[in-house]
Amino acid sequence: MGVAADALVATTAEVLACPDLDEGMLAPWERRRLAGIRVPGRRDDVVAARLLLRLCVSRVTGRLPREVEPAQRCPGCGQDGHGRPYLPDHPGLGASFSHADGLAATAVGPGPVGIDVEPLARRPGPLPVLRRLLPEAEVDAARAEPDPGPALLRLWVRREALFKAGRDDVRLTGWTDHRRGAVVALAGSGPWSGAGPGPALSPASALSPAPAPPSGR
Repeated sequence: MGVAADALVATTAEVLACPDLDEGMLAPWERRRLAGIRVPGRRDDVVAARLLLRLCVSRVTGRLPREVEPAQRCPGCGQDGHGRPYLPDHPGLGASFSHADGLAATAVGPGPVGIDVEPLARRPGPLPVLRRLLPEAEVDAARAEPDPGPALLRLWVRREALFKAGRDDVRLTGWTDHRRGAVVALAGSGPWSGAGPGPALSPASALSPAPAPPSGR
């Protein structure tokens, strides 16, 4: 076994350049889904997120990334192949991944887990949509900050992480990865690893672990 829980954030380019990861690791059902993505950049983001998930599972379980076989199931319709990821071989571990415009993030740990990543320059909206999807008091508080755009983005990714975890009473943290231009939120009990990448990743050392969340929400 590796660490108890792990979260990784990377650019799509960093993941695709990692010598320990390649698209051939994806399952046939994942490759079929990729066939329907017509925008090359978005396809690369999806591939990167799914490969990064395998790396994250590897760091937690000690298995090789190519041996990891995640699955997905939609909690709404109950169908496989889309929706929340899970690990059939590790039912006690939660898993989550996210991708957006050249960024990928993933988390694996005990119990419910959710992670979300967005580009730092993105601005969520419009406001009526935010008020419908997010707690109104939190939206108002974010809009009252000196720079409401980044505040609303942080609020958005935090709520997305909780949604992906499937509950709102789990430990929650958010941070900004300025080097990658990313805003990240992580929901889950952890404890999250703060260790650096192992020797096998030295050619792609830019694949960095997420910072360990502070205690509390």
